[in-house]
Amino acid sequence: MTEMETAFNPFEPGFTDDPYPAYRRLREHDPVQDHPLGFWVLSDYEDVVALLRAGHSVDSRLSTGEGAAQEQYALLERDGLNVLNLSMLDRDPPDHTRLRSLVSKVFTPRSIAALEPEVTGLVDASLDRIAAAGQVDLVEELAFPLPFAVISNMLGMPPTDHVRIRELSGMLVRSLEPVFDPEALKEISDAGTEMTGVIRELIEWKRAHPADDLLSALIAAEDEGDRLDDDELVAQVALLYVAGHETTVNLIANGTIALLRDPNQLALLGERPELTANAVEEFLRYDSPVQQTRRIILKPHVAQGREIPVGAFVIACLASANRDEKFWGPDAGKLRIDRENARQHVAFSVGPHHCLGAALARLEGRVAFERLVRRFPGLAFAGEVEWNGRINLRGPARLPVAV
Repeated sequence: MTEMETAFNPFEPGFTDDPYPAYRRLREHDPVQDHPLGFWVLSDYEDVVALLRAGHSVDSRLSTGEGAAQEQYALLERDGLNVLNLSMLDRDPPDHTRLRSLVSKVFTPRSIAALEPEVTGLVDASLDRIAAAGQVDLVEELAFPLPFAVISNMLGMPPTDHVRIRELSGMLVRSLEPVFDPEALKEISDAGTEMTGVIRELIEWKRAHPADDLLSALIAAEDEGDRLDDDELVAQVALLYVAGHETTVNLIANGTIALLRDPNQLALLGERPELTANAVEEFLRYDSPVQQTRRIILKPHVAQGREIPVGAFVIACLASANRDEKFWGPDAGKLRIDRENARQHVAFSVGPHHCLGAALARLEGRVAFERLVRRFPGLAFAGEVEWNGRINLRGPARLPVAV
């Protein structure tokens, strides 16, 4: 195959509906790709894991390339997303270490486990509404409202315009996509400016009305006399609010689609509910809620004998790594909820930037699938799935189901 035929092209027709044939083509023909547009793409499991564990940068300003990806991050930085880029997702040590340490003080396994009764109540309320309706959009009725309500309650958000917050959140996650339209970049930048203003107002309200919640704890969090400054606080809250629900929406919705497309696996989960926690790991592997992440090379990095130079912008294809037959075996493209090593997926990344909210996503996914499958053994599609058109945070915009 020619270079252009194997080049990673997320804009090819049908990619956002099903990117996995393109990922397989990458793994088979060019797993360490020096892309014509000025970045590198890694698609094999071992290469992705090695890159993420190697301690390279997440700060796009350090890229020395001149490709489209670098231009996008530079434009967004210039046009007003600079405060939101202070989140730990976009910082290297020592800033990343300090920020993660402060946030993790109030994001402990014990505090997450204590949320299970609340999560169960929210799931059951959604399932009651679904049962009464008989046919619904599962994204609208369960996959979105569950994680959105949980993170809002965790943070202790006061009454606010949740519809507008949802719109802004949906716009902001587009900054994680390749965007070449100047007007779209401006919309993302404007959403960042508006979200920053909303969060600053919420923080000021919380300073005056502290409570036993995550936002109050973040305001008070200290580590050897250090605490979050105002801009850092805004950035961490935005990260938790946006990442705290957008990814879990995809976990629940993508996992449901996978089950409905494989009736044998759906029946197995109904017969063996003790497999639910492992099934969640398999859903994360099989159709990753976040498909890609990035690194900027700080020292020459070798993958499969090819040296990636310092300053290179590298896309690590998490979703491709999670389907790599060389690691997972010949059935890597099959859903298997009893897969013994399912938890070795890279959907939450690995290394220093492993997702801090992984435990919360696992809890929400486990409770949602336990109760959904038990309550509705006849769950079925009630129309065509409509995908959200995103390349990175890929999932359905609509998922019509009947119970």
